[in-house]
Amino acid sequence: QVQLQESGPGLVKPSQTLSLTCTVSGGSFNYYVMGWFRQAPGKEREFVATISRGGGNTDYADSVKGRFTISRDNGKKTVYLQMNSLKPEATADYYCAAKNAFLTPPMYLTTQRSDYAYWGQGTQVTVSS
Repeated sequence: QVQLQESGPGLVKPSQTLSLTCTVSGGSFNYYVMGWFRQAPGKEREFVATISRGGGNTDYADSVKGRFTISRDNGKKTVYLQMNSLKPEATADYYCAAKNAFLTPPMYLTTQRSDYAYWGQGTQVTVSS
């Protein structure tokens, strides 16, 4: 069974930095496209960032581009999200997700939440002064 576990939740002040970690057990980690999504109170879950199997390609939501960085360590079966210059609007539950890049529909990156088969339970990030 494939399991994803997020860590690194916290309360942070505006303009500060916070890093999230997602560890994956089961399956073949280097087969997976990985993504981060977030869901604010009363809102739909939205795309944040995605990274290809080897880490050579990434994509970001316009709202976080230039401030957030997604990365991965296949040896540790871990994906990271570094969040710089945090704004109160970033307050949300953050979820990591995995998609087998070779299964239907095959792809090397995806921003679509419906494409991801495996999800973590989420971790809370609060940006407040």
